[in-house]
Amino acid sequence: MISLQLLTSSPNPSSLHTSSPNVFISPQPLNRKTLKPSKPYYKNKPYTTIQSVLQWNRKPQLAGETPRVVVITSGKGGVGKTTTTANVGLSLARLDFSVVAIDADVGLRNLDLLLGLENRVNYTAVEVLNGDCRLDQALVRDKRWSNFELLCISKPRSKLPLGFGGKALIWLVDALKSRQEGCPDFILIDCPAGIDAGFITAITPANEAVIVTTPDITSLRDADRVTGLLECDGIKDIKMIVNRVRTDLIRGEDMMSVLDIQEMLGLPLLGVIPEDAEVIRSTNRGYPLVLNKPPTLAGLAFEQAAWRLVEQDSMKAVMLEEEPKKRGFFSFFGG
Repeated sequence: MISLQLLTSSPNPSSLHTSSPNVFISPQPLNRKTLKPSKPYYKNKPYTTIQSVLQWNRKPQLAGETPRVVVITSGKGGVGKTTTTANVGLSLARLDFSVVAIDADVGLRNLDLLLGLENRVNYTAVEVLNGDCRLDQALVRDKRWSNFELLCISKPRSKLPLGFGGKALIWLVDALKSRQEGCPDFILIDCPAGIDAGFITAITPANEAVIVTTPDITSLRDADRVTGLLECDGIKDIKMIVNRVRTDLIRGEDMMSVLDIQEMLGLPLLGVIPEDAEVIRSTNRGYPLVLNKPPTLAGLAFEQAAWRLVEQDSMKAVMLEEEPKKRGFFSFFGG
């Protein structure tokens, strides 16, 4: 069971309904005597609930210096980096922030497909560097949200010139900072899978990183390896998004809980995305999940992750022990 609670004022963790959860996820720290963060789950407690707090009474306050250059990476392929980039980027645009999303995957770019912009990409960053077009010609503006733009590094199945690398991507970021239309608030870089030259190129201009992982041991090992590489490159602001969380598997002890993942990787938690079949439908339509009406659970989770990214905030994954049920007089008679 996954429940979302809407609050119209500042969230107070003590007022949230926790009838019988083992796992509670909240952007605010909790002060409970029953806090048990050391145990992964309780075998005798069959229910696992993920609750999230939404705030709709104010606009998030942008923290840090602009532009915020954020690389979205994982090391492992297929965990949802491109889906996260598309949905978080459009969520930031809906919050009235200007966003430029860079698809840094050279031969297997897919960000334009998820955004439904594949037919509008006429020029790429390589042609900008070669002098064949201007930067504003390579930027594809989304018709739904004019403050969201897409920049692809190259065309599919094309080879990059030998001179293209981290310095070239730094030049593109500097050009975005000094363009006449104004400096964007966020530059999101969709990093390719692996830790080869494409990974090094994508992380070079970034000063923040979001690691996308899933609750399986192979993805966690790759995420831990990527975290070390990011720290060696000088990126200290690293947060993670746990994607494709299934509470039924956590309840059956077939999947690690979010608390287990956070204790294993030791990273601040930016968001938890539940498994949602609507993700596949939105991907095939080229219509990002956060634009769906009515919103889905995964779409709301992406919006919350974007909110925390704006304010450089994180959420807490803690574990609460179930309160024992009160037994009345007639319980002795089976009542």
